Amino acid sequence: MDRSQKADSVAQLNEVFNQAGVVVVTRNLGLTVAQSTELRTKMREAGASYQVAKNRLAKLALDGTDYTGIADHLSGPTGLAYSEDPVAAAKVAVEFAKTNDKLEIVGGSMGATALDEAGVKALASMPSLDELRGTIVGLVNAPATKVVRTIKEPTSMLARVFGAYGAKEAA
Repeated sequence: MDRSQKADSVAQLNEVFNQAGVVVVTRNLGLTVAQSTELRTKMREAGASYQVAKNRLAKLALDGTDYTGIADHLSGPTGLAYSEDPVAAAKVAVEFAKTNDKLEIVGGSMGATALDEAGVKALASMPSLDELRGTIVGLVNAPATKVVRTIKEPTSMLARVFGAYGAKEAA
């Protein structure tokens, strides 16, 4: 890389760090191209991204962001998983690391909060933003359904009583 390419790379990584909701640092222990492509595809499907960056350039890009806490994790062959959703990147990285021993979770950060490996795994076990939205919508709809059922119930009871009287008189 020449100097201008390095400057572009640092600027691009700085923009990533400023927009990300979570950054997970992974250690690449010899992923094949196919495995790396599979990981990137799963990340993309979840709304996250995965990229390998030079550690020195990533440390430069951390300046002025909330993610300066991950600088200690940037040594050796590392990769960065990031997403705007605070759970997506962590969830995909942890799931992929469970099935592939060549990817190791090192740590990460959620804003200014630094996370160790256990913290990233705990974050991955939380429901995603979409799942939480679905739960909230379900909770909001539940009382309305109960109100309708309560209003409807007395009329159906009257109909059953009238039906029983009608059947009794017919017999």
